[in-house]
Amino acid sequence: MSEDGLEVEGALPSEYEIEIGTEPLDRPTRNSVGGWPYFDDGQEWPRCFCGERMTLFFQLDLPDDIEFFGGEHLSVFHCAHHNDASDPVTADDRLVPRFWEAPQPPFPGSFWRVLLQRDPGIPEAEPEPAVRPLPLTLRPFVDAHGPFTMFFKVGGTAAWALYPEQYLCACGAELAFVCQVPENWEFGVRPGAPVQPHSVGDDAYLLFLGNEVYLLACPRRCDPAAVLPVNQRG
Repeated sequence: MSEDGLEVEGALPSEYEIEIGTEPLDRPTRNSVGGWPYFDDGQEWPRCFCGERMTLFFQLDLPDDIEFFGGEHLSVFHCAHHNDASDPVTADDRLVPRFWEAPQPPFPGSFWRVLLQRDPGIPEAEPEPAVRPLPLTLRPFVDAHGPFTMFFKVGGTAAWALYPEQYLCACGAELAFVCQVPENWEFGVRPGAPVQPHSVGDDAYLLFLGNEVYLLACPRRCDPAAVLPVNQRG
């Protein structure tokens, strides 16, 4: 309450726009498109249901003032050979246990994995082989959710293309918004990389068929992989 008796609105949640650099990386960095992934002790490079190692699309350290997840390391993986929209699997009004491994019809398992890790150590010895490695920078900003404007961002609130979606984790917690990737956002690939099905060409990959991607995570941090990609298309 202010001195004149008027109610003061609460501070907006912190949010950061993600900007992609243009100079290819030649060494590991924790904020990158592609590049050298960082894992917690015991965490292995995720594999698709098909057995192939998933492609690292991007990774970054979440700023400390991001609600619930500040200071954690976000990594987004997707199989280069299977490109489809995500399909949340629920039972009894909750996501099924270990929903990140659940079948994604028509596939018998999951083709994506999103990790929020507390203390990833040294980078992998070899970089992601397909996606072109580029640096990421996080810039504080305020997303006014204006018409036809979607940002690649972390924190704040989701700018839903259609309608808000919410899910309960298998542990019972309501998932919280972490990150948003705009529709048809292209991730450049190295020459000779496998061609992604249903993509925009031989020189780029899309996440989840190019849908708008909303990453929602368990605020209880019941598992590093308890992060759900939700897809919409405006």
